[in-house]
Amino acid sequence: MTLDDLGARICIMGPSNSGKSTLAHAIARVRELEAVHLDQLHHLPHTDWSPRPTDEFVALHDEAIAGSWWIIEGNYSRLLAQRLERATGFILLDVPTMVSLYRYLRRCWFERDRRGALDGGRDSVKWDMIRHIAIATRSNRRRYRQMFVQIGLPKVQINSMRALADFYRANGLQR
Repeated sequence: MTLDDLGARICIMGPSNSGKSTLAHAIARVRELEAVHLDQLHHLPHTDWSPRPTDEFVALHDEAIAGSWWIIEGNYSRLLAQRLERATGFILLDVPTMVSLYRYLRRCWFERDRRGALDGGRDSVKWDMIRHIAIATRSNRRRYRQMFVQIGLPKVQINSMRALADFYRANGLQR
């Protein structure tokens, strides 16, 4: 499955710190689009991940998916039906939990200008997030895998770092 097979409006989902933002940015560069990062729409800039009022987030989300061309990454399952209704392709990142934990720690300690970060925000290691990645993500992964089977769009499931590197290479993407 290539990017062309996935069409003009691509949804990327997966566990926290699985590489969604980086992949969305790489695809956006190739397609000459701006990547939409749902975390940036859901959280207020210049905060430590404080959420926006729900109606503001929904309005920003709906505005983002109204366009003809987009790459959007993030989960926010309560708005997934609207995204899938407009999407032409779907990518599920399902890298191992240890990879997600490593990526989380690396981004908090070493990456100041990472893709998908909040404007003016700063990532810091939070025990709640570590617990979320290590424990809560298991049930999310199962749910995402079940959902993936039911999605009728052109789709790709990437479940290892090697498969992710292969996808980048096959589609001429760069991190």
